[in-house]
Amino acid sequence: MLDEAITQQLSGHLERITRPIALVASLDANTSSVELRGLLNEIAALSSLISVVEEHDARTPSFAIRRVGTDVEVRFAGIPMGHEFTSLVLALLWVGGHPSTLDPEVIEQIQNLQGDFHFETYMSLSCQNCPDVVQALNLLSILNPRITNVAIDGGLFPDEIAQREILAVPTVYLNGEVFGQGRMTIEQIIEKLDVNAGAKAAQLLNAKETFDVLVIGGGPAGTAAAVYAARKGIHTGIVSERFGGQVLDTMAIENFISISHTEGPQLANSLEAHVKEYGVDIMNSQKAAKLIPANDQGIITVELENGAALKAKSVILTTGARWRTMSVPGEEEYRNKGVTFCPHCDGPLFKGKRIAVIGGGNSGIEAAIDLAGLASHVTVLEFDNKLRADEVLIRKLHSLTNVDVVLEALTTEVIGDGSKVTGLHYQSRVDSVVHEVALDGIFVQIGLLPNTEWLKDTVELSTRGEVVIDAAGATNLSGVFAAGDGTTVPYKQIVIALGAGATAALSSFDYLIRH
Repeated sequence: MLDEAITQQLSGHLERITRPIALVASLDANTSSVELRGLLNEIAALSSLISVVEEHDARTPSFAIRRVGTDVEVRFAGIPMGHEFTSLVLALLWVGGHPSTLDPEVIEQIQNLQGDFHFETYMSLSCQNCPDVVQALNLLSILNPRITNVAIDGGLFPDEIAQREILAVPTVYLNGEVFGQGRMTIEQIIEKLDVNAGAKAAQLLNAKETFDVLVIGGGPAGTAAAVYAARKGIHTGIVSERFGGQVLDTMAIENFISISHTEGPQLANSLEAHVKEYGVDIMNSQKAAKLIPANDQGIITVELENGAALKAKSVILTTGARWRTMSVPGEEEYRNKGVTFCPHCDGPLFKGKRIAVIGGGNSGIEAAIDLAGLASHVTVLEFDNKLRADEVLIRKLHSLTNVDVVLEALTTEVIGDGSKVTGLHYQSRVDSVVHEVALDGIFVQIGLLPNTEWLKDTVELSTRGEVVIDAAGATNLSGVFAAGDGTTVPYKQIVIALGAGATAALSSFDYLIRH
């Protein structure tokens, strides 16, 4: 299953393992089992420390990566290729004795968790959000013997998906009950398991010295700002709710100059690695709650949701944006129960079903085209009297036989049976007649909202909620700068955010040397 280039790369990685591991497989005569057996044998052939044995498990095909002579293992139910291939490689390394890059304090916190935690993570091989969750839970299970995790490919176990009515990935079960859905960092998972985690984190954050530059947000603008500031040799910190921001939800990136093609999670990992090279104090899984302008000593305070307060001589706001919701009855109730925002992640769960895409811009039409290859029928609902996507996308859409387009349609309600979506209501803007469409899923693609609500009473915002900045990235507050999709910059693009982040950092440095 592995081509020559991947085999060579994997062989190099496996040279790092120091402990013997067994690939314990549960297989039968089905095609998927044959494929998995072939993959495991290919891996075992690359290292004398890896063996393959067969042992029946409740899920077939599946396999465990087990440290020989111990109870340390992680399990995959399925064939972890696609986005999950990295999860497979990391699991081989970690179980094989190669250490992770996790901070020692976090490792100690994991090892001290009390209780028995048995996780089941339902994922899709096309989901770019799933690997982070799978890898986090795998690492937890390796570091703490009372934690287990099995990563389950929903495509190979559709009966479980149907029985548990899973309509979004990743979906994580803990001890048989839903634990969470969507992207979660290892810090967020620990905080849910350790009731004292928030207080411990706040105590550590409160003890930090005053930063010269404190960046709020870990997307492209934030990472560029952090790198440019740190290169000036000044004390730099970056607070991020989820490092990478909206980039993590982007599948294909083909307009990043000098790189013809990359994927969001891959770019996000590269951005974070670059920031780490400069010794920036990275504070992950932390959300800013309040900005207090500079006091008489020129110190700005940023309060976090966990109660901690960070101090800085200058602040760069790069909080980015999030998916815009329809704000109609039923939308929040059925979120992840049929209402979703990521066609790449959740599309495979709607194979052969009827779905709607809300929005006729580029993102909406791209989603409709992708989903038409999976769904039995796609209905595109657009508020305007014409589609706003690029003409090449519109032509492709109209060539598909299982897609309908409804213009001047105002979605008014999401309807369901209490556990999942069954349809929606929309009102025609032509004659005001309300229509009902029977559906199994709704993909919302109507743009972004700036993450600036917490700044309303401090920084000047536009009517759209964007931070108002000048050409140097300065806000109306002394020592406070901003960059990226959450500002009044006219175009929301990765390359523009990177440049804006660099501009804000240079402006911040100029402010510091003049004050």
